[in-house]
Amino acid sequence: MKAIGGYFSWEFPMNKVSFPHEKGALVSSGHGAIQLILQSIGKISKLWIPYFTCDIVPDALKAIGVPYDFYHINFDLEIEKLPELTTGEYLLYTNYFGIMDNYVSALAEIYGNNLIIDNAQAFFAKEINKCHQIYSPRKFVGVPDGGMAVSPLDLNVRMLLDNEAGGYSSHLLLREEGMVAEGYEHFKRNDSALRNLPLTKMSKLTRRILLSLDYEQIIEVRRDNFHYLHSALADQNGFLRLLQRRGMESFACPMVYPFYTEDVTLRSRLIENKVFVAQYWPNVLEWCNPIHCEYALCNHILPLPIDQRYGREDMKEIIELINGRKSS
Repeated sequence: MKAIGGYFSWEFPMNKVSFPHEKGALVSSGHGAIQLILQSIGKISKLWIPYFTCDIVPDALKAIGVPYDFYHINFDLEIEKLPELTTGEYLLYTNYFGIMDNYVSALAEIYGNNLIIDNAQAFFAKEINKCHQIYSPRKFVGVPDGGMAVSPLDLNVRMLLDNEAGGYSSHLLLREEGMVAEGYEHFKRNDSALRNLPLTKMSKLTRRILLSLDYEQIIEVRRDNFHYLHSALADQNGFLRLLQRRGMESFACPMVYPFYTEDVTLRSRLIENKVFVAQYWPNVLEWCNPIHCEYALCNHILPLPIDQRYGREDMKEIIELINGRKSS
């Protein structure tokens, strides 16, 4: 019998009867989704992964004993030299910043079910039936945990343990109370705990939050903010050619606006003015040499926030900071 009476839980509106990729395998993290797909594939002789990726990817592969090797990408974020896969080999490609949907489709035509698409940065990218895909809602909305695995294979999560999100939610509560700095320390601890968590199911709390969100509005705001920044910053963006080739009609919804700059002081200036921009990914500087494209991408890309928490006035502040017209 369910509990009746007593204290209240969170009450989220039931805006949706489903959420993106709900029919996939719902697990506790994006790297957990990768592990589930690889374990379901079975024997893998080699997985090709990009140098330009988070160190959690090779760590996840080591944990389940999957051999891997690296490949390089170019400044268009495309694979420099397409691997010729032999029997038992697979290719993992990242849909960088959520703007590489068309290129992903082209890779799918080449590699079919030997392609694993890392859509951690492309939560709204359409599923491709013949390929394996992973998604990470934590990159797009405020949830304590979560990852989705989509595959032509039967991905069985029934035997996985439940995941209780209570231990990973403190940063969300603190940020809601306006305690951003304190919340960031909790976020780092919670993120580390999730990295070390065995493969488990997505928490009930995350599923409940995902059912409460207005995804049409989230997509609209993100795309509008992306377009507004690009209209103002395109001529200064070293990714101008890339973004001209990958027009907004070619992708579903971006995670950030990738701004490539030679100004190595700009990242710290933005952070000093409370515009928090991540670095993708510091481990790349250890894996690559300065002559490699990925080394420059890591040092010079500023992933500018465009998400649904912000509007035109926030985008104007970012533009003014970049143009040197505003500072703290």
